[in-house]
Amino acid sequence: MKLPRRFFQPLAAGAPEPFRELPIKLERMIHFVPPHNEKVRARVPELAKTVDVVLGNLEDAVPADQKEAARKGFVEMAKATDFAASGTGLWTRINALNSPWILDDLFTLVAEVGSKLDVVMVPKVEGPWDIHYIDQLLAQLEARHGVTKPILVHAILETAEGVANVDAIASASPRMHGMSLGPADLAASRGMKTTRVGGGHPDYRVIADPKGDGERASAQQDLWHYTIARMVDACMANGIKAFYGPFGDFSDSAACEVQFRNAFLMGCAGAWTLHPSQVALAKTVFAPDPAEVNFAVRIVEAMPDGTGAVMIDGKMQDDATWKQAKVIVDLARLVAEKDPDLAKVYNLP
Repeated sequence: MKLPRRFFQPLAAGAPEPFRELPIKLERMIHFVPPHNEKVRARVPELAKTVDVVLGNLEDAVPADQKEAARKGFVEMAKATDFAASGTGLWTRINALNSPWILDDLFTLVAEVGSKLDVVMVPKVEGPWDIHYIDQLLAQLEARHGVTKPILVHAILETAEGVANVDAIASASPRMHGMSLGPADLAASRGMKTTRVGGGHPDYRVIADPKGDGERASAQQDLWHYTIARMVDACMANGIKAFYGPFGDFSDSAACEVQFRNAFLMGCAGAWTLHPSQVALAKTVFAPDPAEVNFAVRIVEAMPDGTGAVMIDGKMQDDATWKQAKVIVDLARLVAEKDPDLAKVYNLP
């Protein structure tokens, strides 16, 4: 572990100072783009105006013989669009640390577009040692290429060992931006008996006690509830963000929306969107309900300093509910800045 006095020191001479507080940004959806696909890449300038984060994916979705093309395509994409002007994050998912492509990914991207790159997503993180390696390497490359803003690191939680080490991963570096659930690889790592990418499973159920007629109510359950809860606790305890990962069934928008909403209610800041149809779902789900916002505003206004207790609509509100309300109001302000239509609905003071 890094000792407290050295935790925020740059890891290379000339590297930028690490952030002590993460930049405050709206990240309802991390939209994946295959940068080796020229047609998709051509749509990125318009896409960037409609999503919170554009992520150039260099890993699983890219065939081995297209890795170099994807890397070059990402550089081209990053240079062609002013992401900062639209308040859109520019991320990349690099190849795994045990792959032959990881060094070329980082060497090329930091050299060519390091000053535009906000976050590097690292797949299959198994422990803090993986973060320490990336942390040191990024600092050396930032110093070498004169990058003045630290590039943050986002870990994908997709192995059993990674889940076991989730707290240590979350606290491994001041570069840590957050974590995402990676259900497909995690299922394989755990030996789970499912081929689904996210979501529930019809055979993972609970049943009620039998009634007099022998009938028993039954309900499908969420395979990922435990892992999401562990991830959220680790992230929030360390001041970083938790995200739901991919939902693979593009044809089932209802199930996707429910899964996104469950993750939002549990504390996730956003989710991956792999298809344009999922963007609208993420925008809706990962923004607070206007009625909730209006009630939260009333709580905050009734308790300006967050102390004491008041009655609103027959319900007691105290310092704990004030904190809950503050979370909702702060998120609503971020959403309102990005979405003028919701700003009118929220009617924030």
